[in-house]
Amino acid sequence: MFYKKRRLFIFMISLIIIVGLIGFSLRDRANLTMIEDFVHDTTGWASGVINKPITFVTGVANNIKEIRNVYVENQQLKSSLDELRQLEYENQELNKEITELREVLNKTDSDFLDSFQSIQASIVARSKDQWFKQVTINKGTQDGVAPNMAVITGKGMIGKVQSSSPFTSTVLLLNGFDRSNRISVNVYQEESETDMSGFIVGYDDESELLMMELNENYQDLKEGQYVFSSGLGGVFPRGLEIGEIVEIRADRYELTSVAYVKPSADLEQLNHVIVIDRSMTTTDEQAEEEDS
Repeated sequence: MFYKKRRLFIFMISLIIIVGLIGFSLRDRANLTMIEDFVHDTTGWASGVINKPITFVTGVANNIKEIRNVYVENQQLKSSLDELRQLEYENQELNKEITELREVLNKTDSDFLDSFQSIQASIVARSKDQWFKQVTINKGTQDGVAPNMAVITGKGMIGKVQSSSPFTSTVLLLNGFDRSNRISVNVYQEESETDMSGFIVGYDDESELLMMELNENYQDLKEGQYVFSSGLGGVFPRGLEIGEIVEIRADRYELTSVAYVKPSADLEQLNHVIVIDRSMTTTDEQAEEEDS
């Protein structure tokens, strides 16, 4: 019984002391006790020691997360740029094809082709052996295509049909012409009723220009004049635009002139063409001769 009262007494005294200390510490004081200073400093230092690695680890984790987000965004931007470039390329190619189709349609609807049978065709392949000199079109003998027919685009003549099968034909481009495939041509003169005549006799690979030899040493020949097919020889119709004279040289004997002609049509960028059948004109000419 005595021990129980003693323990109760000690507990009460301790409780009174603790409450007193708490009340004492809660007062507004300018100076702290040595023990409070020690506890306060120790707690602050321990908090700093503990918080530094936590802050470092948290910062590293946030940086890794940010880097991952930047990487994902970068990949998405690259993918978007690739898609944009692809769309721009497709749009550019579609615009070129639309422009070319318009030129072909305008040429087909022109009065010039009314007297010819025009066969529209598309390029389906290029020759492996002569990549820049031959192309294959998707029209053949079933469509009325035959060898030696002229082939043009909306800008001018590009060559002739070299061979034809039932469903496709091979076209020899102007840059593949030589003296065995020469074209009789006229040079248009605005101030003269008589055109200067000559022949396209080949292609200069170095300058990428057609070579034209004139029948005479014309003094009026000059750069900027346009060259058209003359219709002589019975192969090509008259009046097909071939190109523009960009350079004139005298031959080795200075008896005639050699002109270098830039083709009006782009011989490398070809998609849609027109095959010209001259047989209708020949038939009409024969009918006119018989009527006369």
